[in-house]
Amino acid sequence: MSRLHKRRMIIILVGLIILTIIISLITYSLRQNISLFYTPTQLINNLTKNNFQITRQVVRIGGMVKKGSVLRSAQDLTVTFALTDFKTTVPVEYTGILPDLFRDGQGIVATGKFTVDGCFKAIEILAKHDANYMPPEIKSILRATHG
Repeated sequence: MSRLHKRRMIIILVGLIILTIIISLITYSLRQNISLFYTPTQLINNLTKNNFQITRQVVRIGGMVKKGSVLRSAQDLTVTFALTDFKTTVPVEYTGILPDLFRDGQGIVATGKFTVDGCFKAIEILAKHDANYMPPEIKSILRATHG
């Protein structure tokens, strides 16, 4: 192997090592920031197994707003409702402006902590679109195309 080939191999190996380190650091930082949500059943099961410290850890919980459970405070922007996955129901309290898509029977993801009394105190509410949602423009194009 000539001197030029050795030098090229060293440069390529150093480049690959640096690239590997960069990719490892990126995936490590993303892994810490990715925050999936738990269903009410998963969350309650984990709470009973003491996998979460009830009042310390911020978690995300996702499910459907139970129909007829939304109660709005007359004094401020506090809203209480029940979040369900149709097996387990968790009481949720949120103070703030709710997303426009928030309503009974709507899928949501709430970020927050459990309080000592077993209520989930949300600090953020995200409403999800219906899986069958289709923008009106696309509906009209599909109707025109497929009759």
